[in-house]
Amino acid sequence: MKVQHKKYYLSEFQLYDGDHLITMNIVDINTEKQEITVAITDEGKISVHSFDLKSNNGCLFFEYGIMHEQIAVDDFEQVED
Repeated sequence: MKVQHKKYYLSEFQLYDGDHLITMNIVDINTEKQEITVAITDEGKISVHSFDLKSNNGCLFFEYGIMHEQIAVDDFEQVED
């Protein structure tokens, strides 16, 4: 499956984990390695992590956190300048 990187590059997704808001930005999607790299801002701390990229009925997603929250790549939105 080919993914348009420019469409998703630095797209943003926000997740409320029950305590606070976590912001994620896509840094890279590598469909050959089936891997997504995401910059995560959590309580003012920024980290970069790679996750296994999975597919379900053509929708790409990755699992985040101890509860393995499924986050769809299509749920990320372009950030307006």
